[in-house]
Amino acid sequence: MKLRYCIAFGIPLAGSPALAADLAVKLEIPQLNVAEYHRPYVAMWLERPDQSFVSNLAVWYDLKKKDNGGTKWLKDMRQWWRKSGRELQMPVDGVSGATRTTGEHTVSFGGSKALQNLPAGEYQLVVEAAREAGGREVVRVPFQWPAKAVQNPSAKGKEELGTVALQIKP
Repeated sequence: MKLRYCIAFGIPLAGSPALAADLAVKLEIPQLNVAEYHRPYVAMWLERPDQSFVSNLAVWYDLKKKDNGGTKWLKDMRQWWRKSGRELQMPVDGVSGATRTTGEHTVSFGGSKALQNLPAGEYQLVVEAAREAGGREVVRVPFQWPAKAVQNPSAKGKEELGTVALQIKP
């Protein structure tokens, strides 16, 4: 009797790729040779191919500024700010975090709420970086969700961002 319940409850989970799917982002923040270097603020979100907003994945900004002063510079990530940033009350649990140093950073979104109910289809990861007294850059990486096989799409920035690579597993 117990075996029947295990099998009956296990079948729907085995047939649902969205529950097992994993999306990881590998992001390179290059070292810039400038007189006044500030760590970039970075936003990562999902869009449909028509560039309509789907969901926020991550927002890295200066959490330690006095009186929540780091939020002042969030609007410099203009595309993200217009699509969803101005509607958020920062910090956002599970989305916001501290800025990162130069180098490669990998973030996994396997258990993210943003992916749990994401319908099958074509999407793009959008990564925007902006630095105080620096530049701004946006990189888009198209992908298919859910993955039928491992996908490794990537794109490369020119200044503020290096390579942005996705790893999507079924």
